[in-house]
Amino acid sequence: MADNPNCDLKSLSPLQLFQRVTEQGEKVRALKAGKAPKDEIDAAVRMLLSLKLSYKAATGQDYQAGLPPKDLVLINNGTNKEEDEDFVDPWTVQTSNAKGVDYDKLIVRFGSSKIDTDLINRIERATGQKPHRFLRRGIFFSHRDMDQILDAYENKKSFYLYTGRGPSSQAMHVGHLIQFIFAKWLQEVFDVPLVIQLTDDEKYLWKDLTTEKAYEYARENAKDIIACGFDINKTFIFSDLDYLGTSTGFYKNIVKVQKHVTFNQVKGIFGFTDSDCIGKISFPAIQAAPSFSSSFPQIFNGKENIQCLIPCAIDQDPYFRMTRDVAPRIGQPKPALLHSVFFPALQGAQTKMSASDPNSSIFLTDTPKQIKTKINKHAFSGGRDTIEEHRKYGGNCDVDVSFMYLTFFLEDDDRLEQLKQAYTSGELLTGELKKVLIETLQPLIAAHQERRKQVTDEVVKQFMTPRKLAFEF
Repeated sequence: MADNPNCDLKSLSPLQLFQRVTEQGEKVRALKAGKAPKDEIDAAVRMLLSLKLSYKAATGQDYQAGLPPKDLVLINNGTNKEEDEDFVDPWTVQTSNAKGVDYDKLIVRFGSSKIDTDLINRIERATGQKPHRFLRRGIFFSHRDMDQILDAYENKKSFYLYTGRGPSSQAMHVGHLIQFIFAKWLQEVFDVPLVIQLTDDEKYLWKDLTTEKAYEYARENAKDIIACGFDINKTFIFSDLDYLGTSTGFYKNIVKVQKHVTFNQVKGIFGFTDSDCIGKISFPAIQAAPSFSSSFPQIFNGKENIQCLIPCAIDQDPYFRMTRDVAPRIGQPKPALLHSVFFPALQGAQTKMSASDPNSSIFLTDTPKQIKTKINKHAFSGGRDTIEEHRKYGGNCDVDVSFMYLTFFLEDDDRLEQLKQAYTSGELLTGELKKVLIETLQPLIAAHQERRKQVTDEVVKQFMTPRKLAFEF
C-alpha cells in the first residue's frame, strides 16, 4: 500500500503519515543496499517525497526522523480556522492568541474542574492561612479531587505532595520555579511530606544525552530546587536512574501500571508510534508510580492508602489521567491534582518558556545585567507604537509579558492592581513597566543564587537518600 501513489493520503492522521514516511524511507534504503533496478528505486523515492509533502501539509513541519508529531490536544476556540486553535501536550504548547491558551476551554477538554472562589475559601479555612498569590490570581486554575484532599485533611487524615522536574539542562529558568514555590507553600500550610521526582531517565530517552549527563543535570537541578527552601526533614528528592534500583516498592508499582496500560492506550494518549523506542512507551508508568505511597516504604511504612496531591502545569495532566484510570484497578487511591497555567516565553504567551532557547528564558544563573537586557530587548509589549498613542489609548495587560511575569512574582496585590490601572490608562509606559519587572526579578534571582551557593554536594546527598521523614504513618 505504501507504494500506491493513488492512495488517499489526506485521510491519514499526522502520526500515520509519520509512520508511512519512516517505513518508506527504510524501503528506499533497503532497495539501494540491495542494488535494486534504478526504475524501482526511483519510484520508491518519488513515493517517499510524496509522503513527506503530505506530512508537511498535515503538520506544517518538515519530517524529521525519530521525531514523531505529538498527539496534540486540540482546543477549538469556537471557529474552524486553524489559526484559532490551541495545541497542548506534555512537550508542546502553542497558541496563536497573544493572550495565551484558553484555559476555560482546556478545562472542558481535559474534564477537570475550575478552582473557584468557594474552593479557595475552603483552603483558607482549612489551613488558617491567606491563599497563595498563585491561587488568588488564577495561576493555579484547575483541579482534580482537591475537595477530597480537604475532606481528608479536615478529618485529620494525612496526604502527601508529589511534583517533579525533567532535568534537560544544567540551569533552570524562572518558569521552573512555579511548581516548587507552590509545593513549598502547600507543604508548609498543610504540614505534609513532599516527594520530588527528577526524571533523568526520561531526558536520556528523549534527548541527545548520555545517562551520566542526565544524572549530572538531575543533581544540578536538585541544588536549585533545594535552594527554594525546602525542609530536609520533610522532603525527599530522587533521581529515577538512582532510586529505581534501590526501591522494590517503586518498581512493583511501575510494573503494575505497565500491566494495566496497553500500547494502543499510550499511543492514543501520548502520540507514540511504532518507531518510538520501548523506553518511551514504558516511561509514563515511571511518572505514575510516585502517585502511590507504597513507592516510598521508608516514608510511609509500606502503607498503600495515603492519597497523593500533585501540583503541576496542566500539560502534564495526560500522565495523571492515565494514572487515575489505572489506580482503582491496582487497589490504589487516585492522585488529586492542582493545575497551573503555563509560564510564557519572553516573546509572548503563544508558547511557554523553554530552557532550550536562551532568549525566551530568564535563567536562575543570569546576572542582573543579563536579566535587564533580556527583559528590555525581548519581553513582548502590550504598549502602543508611540508614546503619544500609548498615553491616549493605554497598554494591554492581557498580552504584555512584563505584566504577566509580575502576576507570578509580585506579592503585593494592591501594587499589582495599581500597575495594571496605570498601564491600561496610559499613565505608565512600557519601559517603566519593564523597569518594575527588572527590579522585582533581579533581587529574587540574586537571593536564589546566594541560597544555592550554600547547597553542597553533601546536602544534595542527604535530600536524595531514601529515609524516614519527620512524620508517623
